[in-house]
Amino acid sequence: MKVSVLKTLAVALLATAVLSGCKTTEPLYYYGDYQQTVYTHFKGDESSAAEQMGILEEVIQTAAANGKAIAPGVHAHLGMLYFETGNPGQGTAHFEQEKALFPESTAYLDFLIKSGKGE
Repeated sequence: MKVSVLKTLAVALLATAVLSGCKTTEPLYYYGDYQQTVYTHFKGDESSAAEQMGILEEVIQTAAANGKAIAPGVHAHLGMLYFETGNPGQGTAHFEQEKALFPESTAYLDFLIKSGKGE
């Protein structure tokens, strides 16, 4: 009987230790209103490119101010919007920033830069 109580106690202590070691983690990346902005862009009827660019610039600034990593695609989408509004220099700069942060996007972004469209 004493062994059974000790086993039960040991299992309970182990379970408590394991569960107390679990921590709710923060998201890996900061998205802000990025997802809503992308949805708005593809829906095409709620906001202008300038408004979307302002939102994405704010997402980038907020992430930087809070020491959070910016989500994949934010710089790429902003770059695409700059290309669409006739500012390929800014578009390319954001594509380059996206490539620096997420090297796996390099081939696609290089293709977009070479095509000169960013679309």
